[in-house]
Amino acid sequence: MNMLSVVDAQERLLSKARPVEVSQIVGISEAEGRVLAADLSARLTQPPFDASAMDGYALRREDAPDPGAELKLIGTSSAGHAFEGVVGKGETVRIFTGAPVPTGADSVLLQEDATKTDGGIRTAFPVRQSQHVRPRGQDFVEGEMVLSAGSVLDFSRLTVAAGMNHATMSVLRKPRVALLATGDELLPPGSVPGPAQIIASSTFGVAALSRTAGAEVLDLGIVPDDKAAISAAVDRARDAKADIIVTLGGASVGDHDLVQATLLASGMELDFWRIAMRPGKPLMVGRFGDIHVLGLPGNPVSSLVCGLLFLEPLIRKLASLPPVKRAATVEAAVTLRGNDHRQDYVRARLVPSFSGTLQAEPFEKQDSSMMKTFANADCLIVRPPQAPELLAGSPCPVMMLRPDLIG
Repeated sequence: MNMLSVVDAQERLLSKARPVEVSQIVGISEAEGRVLAADLSARLTQPPFDASAMDGYALRREDAPDPGAELKLIGTSSAGHAFEGVVGKGETVRIFTGAPVPTGADSVLLQEDATKTDGGIRTAFPVRQSQHVRPRGQDFVEGEMVLSAGSVLDFSRLTVAAGMNHATMSVLRKPRVALLATGDELLPPGSVPGPAQIIASSTFGVAALSRTAGAEVLDLGIVPDDKAAISAAVDRARDAKADIIVTLGGASVGDHDLVQATLLASGMELDFWRIAMRPGKPLMVGRFGDIHVLGLPGNPVSSLVCGLLFLEPLIRKLASLPPVKRAATVEAAVTLRGNDHRQDYVRARLVPSFSGTLQAEPFEKQDSSMMKTFANADCLIVRPPQAPELLAGSPCPVMMLRPDLIG
């Protein structure tokens, strides 16, 4: 099978992804980052009454059209404690921000625009009609649809949802990712490795990437290089109604790479494997019916690069979330040699140039097993297939590992 380009592989994977349509009810404190499954309408009117926008004095505008009007103080209105009377001709009520404007009053004079007198105030400035009054329903009215289905519940939308008096809401279920690492050599963190053994690390990075992308993760642990054990783990993932099964390692076709053969024997339809990229060539993509299968390489950097390129966008499409914007252009800090037939993803740090522009400076060593350089990298320099030499200072496409580093 010929190697696919990264773009073709992404398009083939995502073209078969259908967003999760199952909804569930969650409390508002658990709704952050979730996608609304149904329109959300106001259960009350906000503000529920004409309210003061400032500290001052509630009055009738006709009583103070010009500076120097003297008004009798008859009471106080504060937040949670409304003035129960009626403001009549020549009267005023001391009022505080958020308090109900008393019946009869229609405007608010700022407290600094009045001077106190015996039993009242004298205005120092003219009053405009409805000055500093927030009218009832200015924000929204009961029954008004404010948040539409498909909205991602971020901090601002959760605020208005709470203001509309919703303690719970209907959201789309998170995609379920079942994750299993394969290999006789793997041990969980905290173990004491024996000869020829290593600590399993990729699982935790891929799981974190999946959760950040919007998924719920089922960690099936470490599975030995045994067809029956791999098959049993896949059965557990299918029984758990996973939307995506992610395997780590063993997706190639060596004597000890059993994942692909085992999954095919279990009924997986293989879509493609082997991508023209570095690192990450052994990536495998298939399906069990509606369940997507991603076989990621075992090397930590390869698995994470493939996770960013394929798993993250797949999860976000299933979750009805917008793609993460990782593509950016900076300057090359050094001259980069021409590339071969595979698309390279080169770990690099961002450094300022003498002129203050950002430059991508690649790490000297790029072995796909080296986790430390990935942890210290800010971005991946993207070198397309057959790319010619790129001179230092030239525009350089990168894939941001931490998108917040570039505005």
